[in-house]
Order: sequence, then structure tokens, then C-alpha cells
Amino acid sequence: MDSFENFNISGKLKDAISDLGFTKPTPIQAKAFSVILSGKDVVGIAQTGTGKTLAYMLPLLHEHKFSKLVSPRILILVPTRELVLQMVEMIENLAKYITIRVVGVYGGTNINTQKIAVAQGVDILVATPGRLYDLAVSRALRLNNVKKLVIDEVDVMLDLGFRPQLTGIFELLKERRQNIMFSATMTEEVDALIDDYFITPTKISVALSGTPLDNIEQSCYAVPNFYTKVNLLKHLLDNRDEFSKVLVFVSNKKNADRLFDAMEAEFGRESAIIHSNKSQNYRIRSVEQFDEGKVRILIATDVIARGLDLEKITHVINFDVPAFPENYMHRIGRTGRAKEHGKTILFYTEKEEAFKEAIEALMSYKIPERVFPGEVKISKETIPEERPEDSGSYGKIIKRVIKGDAFHEKKEKNKKTNQGGSYLRKMKKYKKPKTRGDKNSNRRKKR
Repeated sequence: MDSFENFNISGKLKDAISDLGFTKPTPIQAKAFSVILSGKDVVGIAQTGTGKTLAYMLPLLHEHKFSKLVSPRILILVPTRELVLQMVEMIENLAKYITIRVVGVYGGTNINTQKIAVAQGVDILVATPGRLYDLAVSRALRLNNVKKLVIDEVDVMLDLGFRPQLTGIFELLKERRQNIMFSATMTEEVDALIDDYFITPTKISVALSGTPLDNIEQSCYAVPNFYTKVNLLKHLLDNRDEFSKVLVFVSNKKNADRLFDAMEAEFGRESAIIHSNKSQNYRIRSVEQFDEGKVRILIATDVIARGLDLEKITHVINFDVPAFPENYMHRIGRTGRAKEHGKTILFYTEKEEAFKEAIEALMSYKIPERVFPGEVKISKETIPEERPEDSGSYGKIIKRVIKGDAFHEKKEKNKKTNQGGSYLRKMKKYKKPKTRGDKNSNRRKKR
């Protein structure tokens, strides 16, 4: 299908698509439409930025029929609060000419407000797993009418530890439903979830995570340490014309905060930061300011930024090298969207070189290396994690002794078992009478 006009959808949906400026379906949209309409379970493997949201929403909205039911018939699970807000907005734009009730629920806000919202009636519910499970077990939300379950960015959910909530949600749903799952990567955990709950799913695969996007120009710098990376980043960002909208990825919250603090003196008004320790309002405001061009630099951690639909990013700068090669693909996929040209730059230290080589092996592509600018100062200052072993608790090398599969000898203090407290240990010395008669007999003996 080379045009949305060829899709068997209503004129109202076509008008909404036209309003959004979409004319030609992406490969995942063309492949998924008829499969999802068939009612079969579907597993889609596609990178962020390939149009997978529209790929599953078009057939679901095409099948939508008016209902007075209070509980949802379509349930969409996403890993983060930001994605809930983005998804609700996307659905409302697609369904602007259709009578449909869309509600988003997520943690970090008043649950009572969300209980009232779902009690008023909802057709499509977009939710994070934790908050959805809380609403369901409190009986504020019934899931017995869900006919379509969509789990988007499932690899991120499992990375965040949402497997128990997902399992609980599956148990609360009726068995007769269509399951639709999208993931950018396939892992053992994703496979296990599919095996447990999907019925012979049809697999759709587009732009596998190891395939670099042709319209993204990649490069890298070898850098000795954290603060030299800071100096290099400042040097690059001084070119405001070229680096006009920059997403900077850092692997953990601590280093993200360190970087933001180090940048504040020179780029304070031009930069923002998001990670899971920031308040919900702060995160929303940071993303909105970046998207609207009010700040040109957004510092983000992997999980928070995964899946955010941010347009016209000129550069993605990998301040460090992610330990999982697939995360690098998600990072660089934030630029070069909608066939625009994007640029990505990777900073790596000697300790991170092995991670870089793993990324290059995944892509079957050698990232071109740039000459380190002579005018950038090489810093002698280090962060605790970079210091030698004898300088403190940070940076110590933990030696692993492997004795078979995942085996390690327990320390003596960890061999202790829970005996139930001193009271229960004392009670175990006395035999419990088998019957009331035995108890009376015991009393007579004492007399």
C-alpha cells in the first residue's frame, strides 16, 4: 500500500490522517493493518520512529463502534507517564471526527482523580502498568470488557521491572481477546511473555535494531574522562547554529545530574534535564520546552527518553556508551526521523571501548572517529567512579568467581534462616496438644 487512500478505512479517519499531514504509510503501517484487522495476536518488531503507533491505532479505530459501556474495550499499556500523555494526544487527533472516550492514567499523580475519570466511562484506556494494576485491584476499574490489549515498548517495561504487574494484569483480563505487542528489541523476557500469553502470534518485523538508519550520520570521539567529555560537549554546543536542537544521553541519573550542573553556568537557560527522580511536572515542562524550541539542549537518561516523539532534533550526543548495544540504536533513532538527515556523536573512554565495539558488531558498521579538538582542555579532574581502587569505595573492581551456572557461595551470615523471632522459637519447645481432651488431661496431671 503506497497511500492511505488504499486503506479500507472510513472517510473520517482519512480526514484525520490528512489533517496530521500523513500521506504515505510507513512499512510497519502497511504490514500491520490487515494482520491486526484479522483479529490474530500480533508481535511487531520495529524501532521507535517507524510509525508503529499509527500502525496499530488505525485498524483499532477502524473497528471501533459506539458503546455506552463504562469500562474500556481497548487497553494500551506503555512504560512511562510521558508516553501516556503523548499517546492520548495522538489518539485524540486520529479520532477527532469520531465519538470516542480516551483516558490516560499513570503514577505520580492523585489516584482518586483518575478513579473519577475512569468511572465516567472510557472506550480506550492508555496506562502505565503500575497505576493500571492499582486501579484494577482497588476495583475502581473493571477489565472484563477488554477485547484488544496493546503493549507498546514492552522491552522497556520489562527493563523497568514491570513483569509482576503485567502478569497480574493478564490474570485480570478475559482470555478471549486480541493481544498486540510492539518492541524494538527481542529479549528472553519478551519471548517468555509471548509464550505465556499469546496464541500463535503473527510476527511483523521492520527495521531491526541492529540496522543503522541510512539518513543518520554517525561519528565518535575518544575522550579520557568525564570532565573532558564535559569540555568537549561545551565546545561543540558553542556552535549554536549547527547544534540547534540537541538531545544528550547519559546512562544514569547521577551522571545526568553531574553533567547538568557542570553545564549550568554556560548553558543554564538553554538546557533542561529529565530522569525518573525529577517530578512529573518538571519532566513534562522540560520536554515541552525542548519540543517548542525554548531550550535547545535536553539531557536525558535512556529509559525516560525512549519512545518520546520529539521532532527536528539536529544532533543526538551519546555522552557515554550504553552497556546494551540495542540502547544505542534507540538513542540515535531520536534523530533522522521522517526521512530527515540527522547526526549522532558518541563520546567513549578507554573503559567504554568494549561497549562501543559491541555496538559496531551489532550494526556491522564501524563508527567513524573524529580527531579530538586541540583547543579542548583535557581535564585532570575525575569523578569517584573513575578513580583508582585505593581512593575509596567507588571504582572498585568486583571479582566474580564462577562455579557453574549462576552459582556463588553464600556468606556465613546469609546462611541463617528465619526462625520467626524469639517467641516462636520458645514455643517450639512445647508440644502442641492434638485435641481439647489432651489439653484437659494435661491440666489434671499438673494438679
